[in-house]
Amino acid sequence: MKQTIEYYYNLTDIQLNIEKDVYHFTYNDEDYYFLPFFQSHNIDGIIEYSKYLKSHNIDCHDILLNIKKEPFTKIDEVNYIMLKVRNKDIDYSIFDMLDLSSKMTIDYSKKYHNNWALLWSQKIDYIETQLSEIKVDNIIKKSIDYYIGLAESAIYYVNTINSLYKDEVLKPVLAHKRIYYPNTKLNYLNPISFIVDIEQRDVAEYLKSMFWAKEDAISELSYYLQSKKLTPYSYNLLFARLLYPSYYFDVYEKVVNEHENSNKLIIYIDKADQFLEFLKKAHKEISLYAPLLKIDYLKY
Repeated sequence: MKQTIEYYYNLTDIQLNIEKDVYHFTYNDEDYYFLPFFQSHNIDGIIEYSKYLKSHNIDCHDILLNIKKEPFTKIDEVNYIMLKVRNKDIDYSIFDMLDLSSKMTIDYSKKYHNNWALLWSQKIDYIETQLSEIKVDNIIKKSIDYYIGLAESAIYYVNTINSLYKDEVLKPVLAHKRIYYPNTKLNYLNPISFIVDIEQRDVAEYLKSMFWAKEDAISELSYYLQSKKLTPYSYNLLFARLLYPSYYFDVYEKVVNEHENSNKLIIYIDKADQFLEFLKKAHKEISLYAPLLKIDYLKY
C-alpha cells in the first residue's frame, strides 16, 4: 500500500500507520488519511459541499486528486480517497457547533421533510431479517429486543410529530452521519461525513455520545436550549433523536458485519437504566420550552 500511495499522489518515503482499513501518515508536517469510500455516486456533491464551506471560511478537509486528476484511487476493486487534514485534534464544543451550523445552512429548493422514521423502520426490518438468518451470541440476545423496542418508540414519536407539524418547513444544514464526543475536527469537518439534515441531528448525537463518555450531557443540553430558540416541531425532533439508540446499532453492525467483539455492547446492557434516567431528565428539560409527546415509561 505504501508504494501505491506514493505513486498515485507523487509522495516519497512516507511512514504509514493503519487502523483497520484507514491509512494515516504525516508529510511535511501535515496529516493525510487514505480511506475506502463507498459513496462514489455522491462525490460531486461532497466536493461541492467542501467548496461551499471553504468559501465561508470553514476549513474542512481537502479531497486530493491522484495523478490521473481523479478523486478515487481503485485498489482491489475498492475506491479509496485521500484527505489532507489540518489541526485534526481541535475540539468543537456545542457552542462551536452552533456557530458553525449557522454557516453550514444550505440552499435547498424543495420543501425539506424529515424522514428519520422511514430510515429507522428500514433499519429495524433489516436487522430483524438478519437475526433470523444468522447465529448471534448471548450478549446480542440479551440486548437486541430492548433496543429494537426503544427504536420503535422513536419511530412512533417521529411519525406522530411529523403528522402534527406536517406543514412546517425545516431548515436543512450540512449535518453529519455521526457526531462523537469529544468532537474533533478530524470527524466534524470531514466532508465524507456530511449529509443534508437538520441541526438537531448533530446536537442529539453529540449529547448521546457525551452521556456514554460519562460526561454531564444534561448540563450541555441545558446550555443548548438556553442558547438556541427552536420551533415546537424542532424541540420534539431533538428529543426523538435522543430517544433513538443509534449508539447501540452502530456497534451492533460492527459486531455482526466486521466481527468486532460483542463485549463492546455490554455497556449498553449494564447502563440501560441510567440512560433511561437521562432520557427522563432530557424530556423534562426540553418540555420547559415546548410541549413534548408523553411516553409512559419516561414519567417523572
